[in-house]
Amino acid sequence: MDSEHWRAVITAAQAGDRRALDELVAGWLPLVYNIVGRALNGHADVDDVVQETMLRAVGNLGSLRDPDSFRSWLVAIAMRQIRDRARRKTPDRLEEAPASDFADLTVLRLQLEGQRREVAEAVRWLDDEDRQLLSLWWLEVAGELTRRELAAAVGITRQHAAVRVQRMKERLETSRGIVRALDGACPGLRELTGRWDGRPDSVWRKRLARHIRGCGYCGGTRETVVPAERLLVGIALVPLPVGFTLSLAFGGKTAVAATSAGWSAKLLGALTKPAVAVTAGATIVAGGAYVVTQPPDAPPPRAAIAPTATATSEPPRTSAPPAPTPRSSPSATKKTDPYGTVVDAVDRAPDPDTPPAALPRRPESGITSTGGPKAVMQHRGDRVTLTGRGYVLVRWQISPGSRPGALVMPSWTGLTGRLFHVASGGSRRMDDPLPGAPNGYATGMGGPGIGYAVLPPGTQQMWQNEYFYLDGTVTLTQNERGCDYGLIVFPTDRDAVVEDIGQGPPQGAIRYGLVRDTGTDSAPVPQYVTRETPADPATVPQRSRV
Repeated sequence: MDSEHWRAVITAAQAGDRRALDELVAGWLPLVYNIVGRALNGHADVDDVVQETMLRAVGNLGSLRDPDSFRSWLVAIAMRQIRDRARRKTPDRLEEAPASDFADLTVLRLQLEGQRREVAEAVRWLDDEDRQLLSLWWLEVAGELTRRELAAAVGITRQHAAVRVQRMKERLETSRGIVRALDGACPGLRELTGRWDGRPDSVWRKRLARHIRGCGYCGGTRETVVPAERLLVGIALVPLPVGFTLSLAFGGKTAVAATSAGWSAKLLGALTKPAVAVTAGATIVAGGAYVVTQPPDAPPPRAAIAPTATATSEPPRTSAPPAPTPRSSPSATKKTDPYGTVVDAVDRAPDPDTPPAALPRRPESGITSTGGPKAVMQHRGDRVTLTGRGYVLVRWQISPGSRPGALVMPSWTGLTGRLFHVASGGSRRMDDPLPGAPNGYATGMGGPGIGYAVLPPGTQQMWQNEYFYLDGTVTLTQNERGCDYGLIVFPTDRDAVVEDIGQGPPQGAIRYGLVRDTGTDSAPVPQYVTRETPADPATVPQRSRV
């Protein structure tokens, strides 16, 4: 930023120029947002800490003697607020999950790939103190801060800062190795992480690091590892969420008090009015929360951000939901599209005693899988590529007992050819009651004793076994980011599908299966499918059009 320009703006703001104050806050808010967001890893308190930082900066602007020191002064205020927030945390809030993981936001909004993505995701494995330091060092190597400003913000000498940064970088490199290993297919690592709840912490960082040091598969690398500082040079700030706004409460102060502290009416309106903006089919509301909307005749956004679950306390419905709404497009009723229709509404649960319809015969030359005959996908980012002509089984294992909450659905990407849903089996839907279920479960989606797995609004309720027909190539990615779940992917055949949907478990059938393939190319394509290959598969729109 031009120092001469900002010196003039700061001086004018100190003299009471409201336009200058507006420009000052708008210009420096992204820097504060990046520092706080990365230090807290996108925790729900980010907005509050950013808000308090800007309020204190504006309220104490008159005490700043040297406008040239504004940036280091502002960063120091932000770091004090971050540390104060850490001291105020109660034991209950220590385990509170981030509202929106800042590593994910960094990867998505800056379109990071390869080792740059690896560095961003490794931040999750750092302790709070290291993450706070990294939030400054990241901006230093990106050209937004100087080492002198970093040291001043932390309250240590430049020499001590050099030692602290070096130790943090060593732990960051260890964490990069963990991210790299978890993206691999080491059997020993999968066995080790079988008891892991998926939440990065220092204990598991040490366990995984020990495994990697002694494992020839995980310890080796197929490419040169570039130092993190070289990867981060020149990376821009993560932009503010569209519609980002600060709370009307101003940390407990009223709007009148905030105005008397020097906030201009224009700035106050911009930062306190509940902002709602419609852009590319997404309604963005105050605080950066995303609520995906879809006008009846508008095409879905190509890369909609998965909405935050707002009803995690509501259990899944076990009664029949409303019938699907007919599609408004006239072409949807024509049988000219060989790829079927789109599952964009929740269907009715069939009667448990209704026998399944006949499954037509389709050509089967066999499916090859990069995961072998049984691909187990337990962690976010696990993926398998399927190629050929035939049937595929995706078996669900949902574990709200380990971690309940919003469930981020898997996605099918890079599709060539055709893919559609043919049948559901496994003897039950995941929301069917489980009589006598142990450990607090009421259904396969959880229970009041452990919490529920909550599907995104409008998502089709899955069965234990879901069958698809593929004629081409596609990649299935596990996108676990909330509720704990796993997938097992089997290439299979029609006979196995028929056997599954026609009978139940040994203790007696809970329900038959469900057939959607009628042989007329009207079977629905799965939700979250695209012919594109997005950087983040979790952003595939639900109402997919192939």
